[in-house]
Amino acid sequence: MEPQNLTSVSEFLLLGLSDDPELQPLLFGLFLTMYLVTVLGNLLIILAVSSDSHLHTPMYFFLSNLSLADIGFSTTTVPKMLVNIQTHSKSITYAGCLTQMSFYFLFGCLDNLLLAVMAYDRFVAICHPLNYPIIMNPRLCGLLILVSFFSSLLESQIHCLMVSQLTFCTDVEIHHFFCDAPQLLHLACSYTSINTILIYFIGAIFGGIPLSGILCSYTRIASSILRVPTTGGKYKAFSTCGSHLSVVCLFYGTGLGVYLGSSISPSPGKDAVASVVYTVVIPMLNPFIYSLRNRDIKRALWGIISITA
Repeated sequence: MEPQNLTSVSEFLLLGLSDDPELQPLLFGLFLTMYLVTVLGNLLIILAVSSDSHLHTPMYFFLSNLSLADIGFSTTTVPKMLVNIQTHSKSITYAGCLTQMSFYFLFGCLDNLLLAVMAYDRFVAICHPLNYPIIMNPRLCGLLILVSFFSSLLESQIHCLMVSQLTFCTDVEIHHFFCDAPQLLHLACSYTSINTILIYFIGAIFGGIPLSGILCSYTRIASSILRVPTTGGKYKAFSTCGSHLSVVCLFYGTGLGVYLGSSISPSPGKDAVASVVYTVVIPMLNPFIYSLRNRDIKRALWGIISITA
């Protein structure tokens, strides 16, 4: 294959999850439903937190920001896939591909960092309950959100800059439903070994450090819970972080599975299906996970429903 100059690459082709025409209406209906549930569920969480003064605490402040990031995460990939299915087109412009990839890494990294911030919040609440209001003051909470956002923006721009330097071949078919950096590296005709190393190095920093923070926080939390003398006390302490722990396991389990799996035994089909879990399914499930196990959120949601009814 002859390499094309990067400026002459006008578009890529997103092959999606399936080439079967009979499956396209089913995929369209399924992903449209999941997307609408994701947006509605996360908007309800944001509305519940903002409208109920009892929820104006650091934990729910971080949760509302996580909901906002989840909406952005799904919006980055799903609407374009739905448009392509509806119009029977698989194309995405070069600029659109880079933009989608940038927002994908922005919101994905923001999700990652917010989960680490929420783990730290639970650590302070359980291990240092008396000093919790002093430590988790509004200034620190705002600073943690800003640091998370600008760190995510930095990671997304590094990936965008790295991919923009690549030279692509005449084959521009992406075996995925969105533009992802590893998929674009596979299409490049230029030397990509350094880029591949850079991707995993960046992943180790922006993914490994927050994950280490989460593991450290939960190690300390588990140690504190085990020292609680009564079973009821242990359950009450664990229940405050059970929802967060469930989301962490889902998010990191699927995310690490995709990137480690693609490096060991590349399989575009399996990668795409696994990507659906952490880009579509997890943002959809987060509002249910946090609301079904949380009396405060349920009370606030019922209050909103009663007002609108």
